[in-house]
Amino acid sequence: MEAESSPVISVVPDDEQNQKFKKSKNVAFYRRQIQGPNKQHRALLDTMVLTERGARFELLETDSQSRLLLSVWPCKNDTVRILIDELQPIKARYRVPDVITEEPQREQLRVERQSKDSVTLTWSSGRHRVRVWRSPFRLEILCEDEVTVTFNSKGKLWFETLRDPTRATSQGSKLQEEHTSLLWKETFRQFVDIKANGPSSVGLDLCFHGFSHVYGLPEHADGLQLRDTRDGEPYRLYNLDVFAYELYSRLGLYGSVPLLVAHKPDTTLGVFCLNASETFVNVHYSPSEHQDDQTPPVKRRRTQPQTDVHWLSESGVIDCAVLLGPDPQQLFSQYAQLTGYQALPPLFSLGYHQCRWNYIDEADVKAVDAGFDRHDIPYDVIWLDIEHTDGKRYFTWDPALFPEPANLQRHLEEKKRKLVVISDPHIKVDPDWSLYCEARDGGHFVKQREGQIYQGSCWPGESSYLDFSSPDTRAWYSRCFHLDKYKGSTPSLFVWNDMNEPSVFGGPEQTMPKDVVHYGGWEHRELHNLYGFYQHMATAEGLITRSGGSERPFVLSRSFFAGSQRFGAVWTGDNVASWEYLKISIPMLLSLSVAGVAFCGADVGGFFRDPEPELLVRWYQAAALQPFFRGHSANMTKRREPWLFGEEVTAAIRTVIQQRYSLLPYWYTLFHQAHTCGLPPLRPLWVEFQREQSTFTVDHQYMIGGALLACPVTERGVEEVRVLLPGSGEVWYDVHSAKAYKGGGTLSLPVTLDTVPVFQRGGSVVCRAAGSCSCAADVQQLPLSITVALNSQGAADGELYLDDGHSFSYRDRKAFCHRRFNMLSGRLLCRPAGEEGMFECDTVVQSVSVLGVKRKPSSVVVHVSEAKDTSAAFQYVDTCCVLTVSNLNLRVTMDWEIHITG
Repeated sequence: MEAESSPVISVVPDDEQNQKFKKSKNVAFYRRQIQGPNKQHRALLDTMVLTERGARFELLETDSQSRLLLSVWPCKNDTVRILIDELQPIKARYRVPDVITEEPQREQLRVERQSKDSVTLTWSSGRHRVRVWRSPFRLEILCEDEVTVTFNSKGKLWFETLRDPTRATSQGSKLQEEHTSLLWKETFRQFVDIKANGPSSVGLDLCFHGFSHVYGLPEHADGLQLRDTRDGEPYRLYNLDVFAYELYSRLGLYGSVPLLVAHKPDTTLGVFCLNASETFVNVHYSPSEHQDDQTPPVKRRRTQPQTDVHWLSESGVIDCAVLLGPDPQQLFSQYAQLTGYQALPPLFSLGYHQCRWNYIDEADVKAVDAGFDRHDIPYDVIWLDIEHTDGKRYFTWDPALFPEPANLQRHLEEKKRKLVVISDPHIKVDPDWSLYCEARDGGHFVKQREGQIYQGSCWPGESSYLDFSSPDTRAWYSRCFHLDKYKGSTPSLFVWNDMNEPSVFGGPEQTMPKDVVHYGGWEHRELHNLYGFYQHMATAEGLITRSGGSERPFVLSRSFFAGSQRFGAVWTGDNVASWEYLKISIPMLLSLSVAGVAFCGADVGGFFRDPEPELLVRWYQAAALQPFFRGHSANMTKRREPWLFGEEVTAAIRTVIQQRYSLLPYWYTLFHQAHTCGLPPLRPLWVEFQREQSTFTVDHQYMIGGALLACPVTERGVEEVRVLLPGSGEVWYDVHSAKAYKGGGTLSLPVTLDTVPVFQRGGSVVCRAAGSCSCAADVQQLPLSITVALNSQGAADGELYLDDGHSFSYRDRKAFCHRRFNMLSGRLLCRPAGEEGMFECDTVVQSVSVLGVKRKPSSVVVHVSEAKDTSAAFQYVDTCCVLTVSNLNLRVTMDWEIHITG
C-alpha cells in the first residue's frame, strides 16, 4: 500500500502522477543517448584472444579513442553471453551479484573463418556461430547460417567511462566547466542528485531478424505483447511505488525483470540484460531487407520483419545473455539455469488467502476464520497488515489488539491454517527500541553521501532503511525471524515484504535518492532494482533457518528483480476495484510468467475502492485460475469477506474457491515443473501453440499448464464471450459440460454469472481432489479423480507430483512421488515418471472419467501389478461421450492399468 504518511488514501490523479514520476525527457542519461550522435566503434580484430573462457576483443571508440573490452562466450545450454566493460577503468564498475545462480558450462570457441573485416567463431554443436565485424563494430549470432540476432546493428553502443572527479573540471573554458558540472549533478523537481562518478550510462541495441512479436520486461500495466515505443514513452525498468497505477502505461512499477522474449512460428529467442540501474527500453517493429548469401544474386533480397530493441541504463556494465531457444520450453529452461528456478511453494500457499489492511484484533481474526467454516468456504491463510504492530515497529505486536499472538497462531494451526504478517524494509527511528539500536550499531542502514545514516519517511514516520545489499545485514535480518528473537511468533507464521522498492514518502519519485551509499561504497543508483530482491532473499533465508533448514518458506514481496522467483511469490501491487484493472491483471501476470516469476497474482477485487458484486465474483473466478490467490483491500474500503454480499454472490465465490482446491493436485504438479524445468504454470497461448500466429497477441485468455485453457469473463454484464480454441485438429472439452469442440477457430459461448469458461485440451490428463475440504492440508487426505481428455487419435497423457507439501525432504531425501498417466488404444497406464523418488502415501485414485469415448464399451478391466484382473463398474453418457469408471481405490504409488474394450 502507498499513501503520503496518513492512512487516508485517495487515488492519485494522472496529472499528479505525471508530476511525481519522471518521463524519459526528465532523465539526463536518456536524453544524452537519444539526442546525441551515435558513437562509432571499431572492433580491433588483431587483439582477439581465445581461451577456454571464450573470446576477447578490444573495441575502440573512434572520437574519444577510449577502449572497451568485449568478452563473448557460448554455453552448452545454447546461450551466448556478451560482456562489455572499460578496458582500464579508473575504478571497478558495478556488476550485479547474486542474480546469476550458476554459470552454465562454457563451450570452447574456435575460428571458422577470418578476414580483415570480420571473424566467425563456432563451437562444438556447430549449429550456431558468432560473427564479429570490424567497422562499424557489430556482432551477429547465426543459426544454421541465418543471422537471427545482431548486436549493435544500428550503431547505438554507448559507454560513458568513469572519470576522476578531481580532474573533471581541471581544464577547459568556463562554459565547458559549467557543462561538466551539469553532468555530475541532476535535478528533478526539488531533488538534487549528485553523481560521485559522473555520467556512467551504457546503451546497446539489438535486432531480432524475422521477428515481429516481443514480450517480457515486467512490470508494467500494459498488454502482453510489447508495443512499438515510437508512439510514446519507452518501457521503463525502475522499481517504484505507484498507487492506483495508470493503465496501458510504460512507467516502471514495483519490480523489474530485464528479460525480453522474441517469438515467431519456428523460433523463440530471449535477451537478458543484467543491469540493476534505471533502464529504458525502446521497441521498434519494422520490415527489413534480408540478405541470404546462399541464394543466387537475382533472388538475394527478400523482405521480412524485424524488431529493433534499444536498451539504455544509467550505470553498470553491458552484460547480456542471448537465449537461443529455439522453442519456448527450452528458453524458459535456459533462463532458469541462469537466474534460478521457481521455488517449490508449500502446498498451503497455493490455496486461498484472506487479507485486509487491517484485521482489527485477535477477535476479528478469529471471527473471520470462523466465517469461512460457517459458510463452507475453504481457505488457508489470514494476513495482518501494518496495524498489528506496536507503533509500526516490525517484529512486534500491538499489546492491546494482539496480546497473545502465539495463541492466535496455535488457534489457526489447530485447523491447519497459517498467519502471514507484514515486514517492511524501513525501521522506525526510535533509540528506545532495541531492534533499531541493533541495526544502527551494527552498521545495517543505508548511508548518505556524507556518511551519516540516511533517514526518510514511511509508515512509522522518520525511518532508516536496512541495507539488504550487505551480506551481514541480510544475515542479521534473517536472525530476526528466529522464534527466540521474534517474540510471539511460531513456526506457522509467514511473511509479507511490502514497500520495498523502497518506498520513501516525499522522496524523489517516492523512493530513495540515487546518491545514498550502500555496502561496498556503491551508490543506490547502481542497484536500485535489487533492493526488494535482497529483502526477499533475506526473509526467505530467515524462515528457512528458523526451521533448522527443514521447512519451505512462504514470502510474498511487492518488489522484485530477475531471480526473485527463487524466494517466493509476488503480486501486482495497489490496483483498483474496476473492470479495467481486472482485465489488465491477466497480461500483467502473463508477462511475469514469461519472465520467470511464476508464483504471481493480483489482489482479488482491487485493493482500493469498493467492487460491485458482479465485479467481485468475476475477479474471484479469474484469480482462482491464477497462481497466487489472495483477496486484499485497503482499510477505508468496505469489508469484503465473501459472505457479505448476499447468498448468490457467496455461492458463486464458494464454488470457484472449492474448484480451486479440487485442482490443487494439478497446480502443485505444475509448480513442480516450474521448479525443475522452468515452465511457468500460467502460459500465453503461443507457448503451447508456437506456430499459430492467431495466438501471438492474445492476452485475455491463457493456458494453465499444457492441459487447461481459461478465458475469464472481464466485462460487466456480458451474456456471451468469444473464446479462441487454437490448434487445427485439436479437440477441446468444456470442463463443466464435457462438450467437445474442434480447435482452430473462435467459439461464441453463452455465459451467466456462474459461468467460468475453462476447457481441457484433448490429449491431456488432469488430476483433481475428490471431496470437500477446509484447507490444503485436507486435500492431501482426499482421493483423486482423474479426467482423461482424448485427442483425435484416442490418446492422452499427464503427470502427478506429490510430496509432504511443506518440507525439503523432496530435495534432501528424494521423498516424493512422480507418476505419469498414458492413455492409448483404450489402455490407461499409471507408471513412474522417472527413476528417482520414494514417497509413502495413502493417496488413491477413486474414479477416472474419459472424455471423447465414441461408444459405450463392453467392459472395463483393472489390472494391478501382481494382482488378479478385476472388472470395474462404469457409466457411459452418450450425449457427451463420457465414460466414468468409479469405486476404483487404486493407490497412486503403484503401477496399474485400466483396459477399456468393446
